[in-house]
Amino acid sequence: MTHGKQLARKIFSDTLAALDIPRMMELKLTLSGCILTLEEVAIDLSVFSSVYVVAIGKAAHSMATGLRSFLPDSFELKGVVAAPTNPEIPVPGLQYFVAGHPDPNIDSWRSAEAILSLLRGADDRSVVFFLLSGGGSALTELPIVPGMRLEDLQAANHALVTCGAPIDTMNTVRRHLSAVKGGRLALAAARATKVTLAVTDVPAGKEHALASGPTVPDPSTIADTNRIIDQYGLRKKFPEALVRWLDEGKMPETPKPGDPAFRNAHFQLLLGMHDLFHAAHHASEARGYVTCCDNSTDDWPVGEAADALLNKLEEWRAENSGERVALIADGELSSPVTGNGIGGRNSAFVLSCVEKIAGRKITVLSAGTDGVDGNSPGAGAVADGETLARAQAQGLDPGAAFRQSDAYTFFGKLGDAILTGPTGNNLRDLRILLAEP
Repeated sequence: MTHGKQLARKIFSDTLAALDIPRMMELKLTLSGCILTLEEVAIDLSVFSSVYVVAIGKAAHSMATGLRSFLPDSFELKGVVAAPTNPEIPVPGLQYFVAGHPDPNIDSWRSAEAILSLLRGADDRSVVFFLLSGGGSALTELPIVPGMRLEDLQAANHALVTCGAPIDTMNTVRRHLSAVKGGRLALAAARATKVTLAVTDVPAGKEHALASGPTVPDPSTIADTNRIIDQYGLRKKFPEALVRWLDEGKMPETPKPGDPAFRNAHFQLLLGMHDLFHAAHHASEARGYVTCCDNSTDDWPVGEAADALLNKLEEWRAENSGERVALIADGELSSPVTGNGIGGRNSAFVLSCVEKIAGRKITVLSAGTDGVDGNSPGAGAVADGETLARAQAQGLDPGAAFRQSDAYTFFGKLGDAILTGPTGNNLRDLRILLAEP
């Protein structure tokens, strides 16, 4: 493995290590006696007779463990956790579900039912901690459509995630088809005080996209949803029960700003884009690179993002002549599935760079901070100026692999797939572009 690829991998691993959720909970929340201080409000926890916990997402275990450590032992917790894995050490009082991602499974359905059942017991003397992180859209789900079965839910989800729409666009549809998204968990606990703590993989200001916004107002409308369904031809891909319900015009609107359910609702970010950039920037500079950060390509198609970021890297190198330079980018790119291969948007991004960087002193890494990239067992991939020649020597065609959505197989054969396993975190995808003088 070349030195640049080793350094890119090390920068990625150092970034992940710096994003410790329980530590961030201690840094960003304050508890003095029974007074919990958030960024904009202080809450006296002593007035509540019940403390509920709803943890949904790929970081659910770390967040639940962090909250248990943060709160005094005298606070008994009761709640539900939906995550893609079993916990290493379960928190007493919490019910766990090993839910599905990227496709919801039976525990995704059961966790949603358990959460709604839990919240039916929440009254004005209850406080509910909603611990949300990326992946929650699939990990907890229950259709609002009567008569839909699990296989119908899975078919509808598959149609959405493979249609090529940006994440926020997909989540607009999800929120309107779900009994637990788009503010509907806030409605389910309308009388309770609600504290949402977020580890977010969505852009700042788009909190409604995190886990499809179960505790915040939904800015999108039924009209938006119908337009998206038509734009991406989703009726042809949706199951019959859902299409029939859509055609009958029975879709209820999601709760909007000003709804009484949000009067006692509070939202605070624990980890987000700034934290990811800060950790990656520090890790890159520590390895000797003059570093800049960029998030201008969020939601772009992978090919366009590759061109734009490689151009920015060259501009940055020109501004810092004779220096080793790095460009750090985040965000989730659009990568429609066009074949039956194995991979995801991160490895597809790197694959789209292979021919563009051939023979150049450039290294490109892209990986999911959750350790997952599409339907592959990897987090992403890394490539450099020698990758194309190495691939051709093995009879591998990057263009064919891209068309077949088979980026993981391509990089796996070269030893350049990134394998971390589930990280217990989920911020945004991270791209690291390095250039030598």
